[in-house]
Amino acid sequence: MEHPLAPEALTELNVYPLGDAAVVLEFGDHINRLTQRHIQDYTAYLDQHPFPGFVEYVPAFTTLTVYYDPWVVSQQGTQSPYHTVVTYLTEMRLHVKDSPEKPGTKTVEIPVCYGGKYGPDLEYVANLHGIKPKEVIELHTQTTYLVYMIGFAPGFPYLGGMSPDIAAPRKDKPRAKVPAGSVGIAGKQTGVYPIQSPGGWQLIGRTPLQLFNPHRDQPSLLQAGDMIRFVAITEKQFEKKRGAANGH
Repeated sequence: MEHPLAPEALTELNVYPLGDAAVVLEFGDHINRLTQRHIQDYTAYLDQHPFPGFVEYVPAFTTLTVYYDPWVVSQQGTQSPYHTVVTYLTEMRLHVKDSPEKPGTKTVEIPVCYGGKYGPDLEYVANLHGIKPKEVIELHTQTTYLVYMIGFAPGFPYLGGMSPDIAAPRKDKPRAKVPAGSVGIAGKQTGVYPIQSPGGWQLIGRTPLQLFNPHRDQPSLLQAGDMIRFVAITEKQFEKKRGAANGH
């Protein structure tokens, strides 16, 4: 049985196996933009310098999981695949520190029609805080959000930066079907449902954009590290943009 890398080998990083074909790099236990920056640096370097047997990586709030093909990495069974990958990641860290391959930051505007049939819980969120619906919209649109990770459903962005003044609990009884594009709030987080799915977030609006389309070269519109801004639009603008997104 293989064991996690000795702590002294990678200071500030915790490295451990995930099954027999993946290694997890843990960048501390604090969710913040600096941690996200470190994860982006690693993914950018891996994009430019994949090692033989590298399969994919999955960034999360504080971790980066690197998947590999054990047979290829082990050079047909002559080496320990786990230790080979950890050795690569150890050496890679020295280059990442001064890596010139810094990823560019993309800012995406997400048009949202708030309230009404597209945001049936907008008034609930407003009443919860004793403010008007338009103030909820103002607070929701005044922030630039960081996409920390993609998960839950294909293309679903976990965002950071929402004002705690519009935080709201999940619904006691989740909806069986939440329409694609719905913008919701759960606790101190906000997010967008990229596909129709069950969900318990408070729905305050909907975007006509397709956040996930398996027929595109890049199926997910958003990636970890992107920045997004929500922009309020009217129902008429929503229908026009949705028609354009569907090719009508």
